[in-house]
Amino acid sequence: MLAPALVLAAVGAAVSGCAGTAAPEPARPQKALTQARLTDLHQKPPVTRLLFTPDTEGAEAQRKSAITCMAKHGYRYAPVAVQKSDDADQLPQPFGLEAPVSRRAGAAASPPVTEKPPAKGSPESTAAYAKALFGDESKRVTAKGVRMTVSRPGNGCLAEAETRLLGNGRMRWLQLRILLFEAQEQARKDVEKDAAFQTVTGRWRQCMKQAGFKAKDPVGLLGSLNTDEARHSSPALPADLRCKTETGYLTTAYTRLAAVQQRWLDRHPDVQSDWTSLSARQKKAAGEVLGTGKRD
Repeated sequence: MLAPALVLAAVGAAVSGCAGTAAPEPARPQKALTQARLTDLHQKPPVTRLLFTPDTEGAEAQRKSAITCMAKHGYRYAPVAVQKSDDADQLPQPFGLEAPVSRRAGAAASPPVTEKPPAKGSPESTAAYAKALFGDESKRVTAKGVRMTVSRPGNGCLAEAETRLLGNGRMRWLQLRILLFEAQEQARKDVEKDAAFQTVTGRWRQCMKQAGFKAKDPVGLLGSLNTDEARHSSPALPADLRCKTETGYLTTAYTRLAAVQQRWLDRHPDVQSDWTSLSARQKKAAGEVLGTGKRD
């Protein structure tokens, strides 16, 4: 789930600050983005990629470790097995709509697999079971970012399972996830100040105006249509996608967001180095738990 730092070139130039009514430079014709190209764009922002790239093997190793731990306490613990997603791209899409809206399949879709709540009177419903799994409430531990604080069990089988993979780096790992999440959120705000992003947003806005729609930006447009029916029937969304294609909006947006995120990583080199070290440690331990690691 690790990725090398990206070296990104600035896209576009800042608009000169002279007053007047001159129209912005027209955008060059753009080709519609293929799914492969969209997936590539989603992978550009390095903070988001670190945070969201799934670690199925690590999650499954934690699940297996927790099951073994609970069995030693005399309890049956059967969480849902970790599933590999069929969707190769699970990364967020912070710039609004990227593909045509389609009605949900409804009955054709398989219901999600969820854990059933413990039956009343069963061992799983007892306080002793909860203590074995979640540990003592008074011994919870916390990890802090810049703005957020998250608590986790300090003992119990869930804590033991995490420690099995991360050792004494467990709390640092949780802190890194908080820091990366905060950095991702802040970068999305900061990219609004980027000159190239402002320019392409202005071109998108002008394109939408010519199509007969007044909208500040794609995120606001999508947020104003807050039901599936509204999004499916709105003529503004097809115009949004067309204007994104004509202006190269998504290419510029993701490239500039990647640049902002990379600057954050450059200012916090310990975050990426610690993430790399702990990821390698977790991968090695997961291989040992699952029997998939290299053998000498």
